Order: sequence, then structure tokens, then C-alpha cells
Amino acid sequence: MASKIIFTVNPGATTTKCALYRIKKGALEEIAYENIEHPDSIINEFDSIASQVDYREGIVREFIEKHMTGNDRVAACAGRGGMLTPVPSGVIEINEELEQFSLYTPVYEHASNLGAPLAFRTANIYGVKSYIVDPVGVDEFPPIARISGSPDFPRFSFVHALNIRATIRKFSSDIGKPFDETRCVIAHMGGGFSIAAFCEGSIVDNDNRMETAAFTPERAGGVPPIPLVNACFSGKYTKKEIMKKLYGEAGLYAYLGTKDVREVLKRMDNNDDYAELIYNAMIYQIGKAIAAMASVLEFTMDGIILTGGLALSEKIVRDIDKRVGRISDIHVYPGSNENLSLAENVLRIIDGEESAMQWPVEVKGDKTCQ
Repeated sequence: MASKIIFTVNPGATTTKCALYRIKKGALEEIAYENIEHPDSIINEFDSIASQVDYREGIVREFIEKHMTGNDRVAACAGRGGMLTPVPSGVIEINEELEQFSLYTPVYEHASNLGAPLAFRTANIYGVKSYIVDPVGVDEFPPIARISGSPDFPRFSFVHALNIRATIRKFSSDIGKPFDETRCVIAHMGGGFSIAAFCEGSIVDNDNRMETAAFTPERAGGVPPIPLVNACFSGKYTKKEIMKKLYGEAGLYAYLGTKDVREVLKRMDNNDDYAELIYNAMIYQIGKAIAAMASVLEFTMDGIILTGGLALSEKIVRDIDKRVGRISDIHVYPGSNENLSLAENVLRIIDGEESAMQWPVEVKGDKTCQ
């Protein structure tokens, strides 16, 4: 009997993470995973992210052909959701309209926009359905969270929803509480941060890493608006240059010339006072954001969760705990298992536990948290 396989793809700026999972007795068994790196010399040849799709599709096919056996049958494909318009959390079936939107009219340019096209094209080869799960456009803010201080600039959600929701599912299971009854603050800390308030099934607020977030290894987070406006109209910078100052060449990189937190910690061990100041400022801002999200939950929660690559550092975890540990217990789920999260969500669709949404999807945003 042929084994049923779920294929998942998670494209990043210079990598494509591919994985195959076998469905075995209602559970998933990883049979292959690769973090395929793309040299700058190749990526820089493309004039846009959309133009990379054929190149990356070839890599995806090579991965599948290398690891699939004659007894395997692809049952479904899933890709990381890109920069879409606001959507509810959950699984969205990919159709041609979503593929085209992701490639040519996304809200922002990002390599994750290739996730839906790569999954859709692969699924068409095998005659199966394809899905995206919890893209960064997941927006479940209640009306009160959208108020910014100016009706011309409403707040909106922009969040690492895939890893956040998957990690909270693990946390809920570990504490023996239903996912839809769990209340927590979660900090996803990687190249970008997302610090969010989660209330009984929904991400009801977050610091939106494009608004007021803590700075990260490569992103500026919340910067003073008046100097930013002055810089935009100074004539010194193009829009592209300003965007680089905010995303990609900001944060630790702007201050210290490195995006590698391990390098910063080494400098601190060698008595680099400036590196220590910048590191402490990052921890300071993370702590502020966690406390702000705790206030959204009225400080009634099941815990504070730290996840993402930075949660692998015991020092970072200790330093955050010193600042916010008195609010609630700290729970650490280091790293980010986004490919597995994609497969787990699609398995629930295959098993009939949940239903997939159809694109286009409208966000409701009427959840409140008390």
C-alpha cells in the first residue's frame, strides 16, 4: 500500500526549506528535510522575488525526486503564506487567484510570497490540493486594538502567526489546557520579532514588527516618527534606501555591523561595552513589549512563551526572565518548526478535523478579550 505524503515548502530570502512527512496512523513522520541555501551570486541575478519562482521550483522538484520512493504518494502540499491582505487564522486552499496575488500584487515584497506558488505548482503535478497556513497577514484584532491615535493610520496585525500558533498548541498541550481556552503572551524572536497577546484561540494584539516593535538583529522596530518623516523628505534617501534602514540593515546590524547575536555575545565576553549597551537595549525593548501585551490580557494569563532562534540562548532567556518573570512564568520553546507546523495543520484538513477557507478571505476581527 502506498504511503501518503505531505510536502511542505518554506521560502526565505536566501534559503528554501523543504520537507516531506509520511502520514502514519494519524500522526506525522518526517522522512526528509533540507534547508537549501541559495548563494547571493544567484539570488542577485533576479530583478524581483517573483522572478525567482522558476528557479526555486526546479530546486523543489529535485528535493522531492531525491527523497520520494516508489511506494510514496503525495496527498497534499503546503507552503508558507506570504504578505497577504488581512486574513483570519487557519488554513487557506490555494487557487490560481491566490498564486497570482502572491507573485504579482502582494502587500509587501518578501520571499515568503513564493510559498503559495511553489506549493500550488507542485500540487498540480501530483493532482492534489495545496494550502497555506497562518500567513503573516493573520489579523484578529478587535476594534479597540485598531485605534492608533489618528483615523488616517489605523493599526493592523503583522505577525509570525504560523510559529506562534503552532507553539501555543504545544504549550496548551503541555499544561493540559484546551487551545481555545489558553491565555498567554508569546515572543517569537528570530531575524524579526513578533510579540503578541493570545486570548482563547486568537492573536488579539501584537507589536507589529513594522510599527512599535523592539528592534531585532536586522530590523529597526519602532523609531521616533518625526526624525523618520524628516529623513523621508530630506532628499538624501530614496524610498528603497529608507526601507533598508528600517528592514534588513537596521537593529543590531546598524549599531554593530552584525546580525549574528552569537557574535554580539562574544564581543560582550571580550569587554565590549558598546556591544553590551546595544544588547541590553534590545532586551529592554523586548521586556517592554511583553509587559505591554500582558496588559492587554489584564495580566491574567497561563504564561509567557519565548520561541524562535534567540530562545536558544540561555543568557537571553535569563535576561528576559529578570525583566518580566514576575508577571508570569516563562516557558521556552526554542527554534521555529514552521515546516512541521504546515504539515500538522494540513493533516487536520485531511482528517476532517477542520475545514480550509477559500481565497479571497475576509477578516472578521470581532474577537474581544476579557
